[in-house]
Amino acid sequence: MIERYTLPEMGNLWTEAYKLKTWLQVEIAVCSAQADLGYIPKEAVEEIKAKANFDPKRVLEIEAEVRHDMIAFLTNVNEYVGDAGRYIHLGMTSSDVLDTALALQLVDSLDVILGRLSELIDVIRQRAQEHRYTVMIGRSHGIHAEPITFGFKLAGWLAEVLRSQERLITLRKSIAVGKISGAVGTYANIEPRVEALACEKLGLKPDTASTQVISRDRHADYVQQLALLAASIERFAVEIRNLQKTDVLEVEEFFSKGQKGSSAMPHKRNPIRSERLTGMARLVRSYAIAALENVALWHERDISHSSVERVMFPDACILTHFMLMETIDLVKNLLVYPENMARNMNCYGGVVFSQRVMLTLVAKGMQREEAYTVVQSCSHEAWNKKEGNFHDLIANDARVKDKLSQEEIEDCFDPQHHLQYLDQVYQRLGI
Repeated sequence: MIERYTLPEMGNLWTEAYKLKTWLQVEIAVCSAQADLGYIPKEAVEEIKAKANFDPKRVLEIEAEVRHDMIAFLTNVNEYVGDAGRYIHLGMTSSDVLDTALALQLVDSLDVILGRLSELIDVIRQRAQEHRYTVMIGRSHGIHAEPITFGFKLAGWLAEVLRSQERLITLRKSIAVGKISGAVGTYANIEPRVEALACEKLGLKPDTASTQVISRDRHADYVQQLALLAASIERFAVEIRNLQKTDVLEVEEFFSKGQKGSSAMPHKRNPIRSERLTGMARLVRSYAIAALENVALWHERDISHSSVERVMFPDACILTHFMLMETIDLVKNLLVYPENMARNMNCYGGVVFSQRVMLTLVAKGMQREEAYTVVQSCSHEAWNKKEGNFHDLIANDARVKDKLSQEEIEDCFDPQHHLQYLDQVYQRLGI
């Protein structure tokens, strides 16, 4: 396998120099395959490997004249190689290089993203364990529903990013595909054995049936998977934003010493990272539409996809990577306020235990409709009063006291009932 030119940061994978480096990797891999099959002299390949190089500025200079990026690149490479350069690009078309090299960039980018995603998984798992039994209110429609734990909420996040990890691992296999099949993909001037050998040297598999390009459904899948990961991150970010509201304040983004929240209001501590993540998710999602539009090319190919991909792939990959880095730090340093969670859960005297009271009354012989009416009446009375207390209203209701003992009433208000199967969820997640 030909050694990759790897750099640590995602942005470096989408520089002009890195792109041209992958082009050269493909050309050398094809020359090497041609030599292995006896089509060109091995000595020529050794000379190409020793001398082949490029200058991005020179490539642009030539392109300004010839108006063709691949011809400009090959012209510049041949300036370094000399006579042996006549064996470069034999029987190939530009898209053989472009699409195969793009696959290398996409695989490398996905490897970086998968690395960051593993970090995020570890961080969420750690915080989920830390807050396994930190009781808070679960909300439906933004309204208090029933008790959960903050760890349980994080467990849901963990399950979601684990699914993203599985999808991206599968995606890595489907995008690691090259094509060296010539104009319109018929192998008229280069045989499939060359493609198979060249792709093997590059760590890719040959496309099953290419045209002049690799069909863009693969690339649309790639961008959609990034968009789905970004959407998951946005879901987490929106949750943090909601939980950081002043009148909720159950969690809060870390606010560093010297940080300022507002030019006008010194008290402000805003969820700026979560808001940033929300905005970036919108951008990544927008590229999913562009990627789908790229699928329907004319006949065996056109280049309407090319201009889109020059912007879409660098942006989508870099944004997704940055979002992961931001989310890792955000979750790792997230401030959690259990006291506020307890306060919010118990407002109005524990109305969130209404279902537990109703079901207990039913279990003791009351008709469900009657039990619902009794409990709803008490809960709404508590809800509509500033200092309303659902617990006291239930405890003093004659219809309730006729069915339940004081001990049974108190048991209805024990949040531990809602946590009794929590460990099973954690076991499924391996926590």
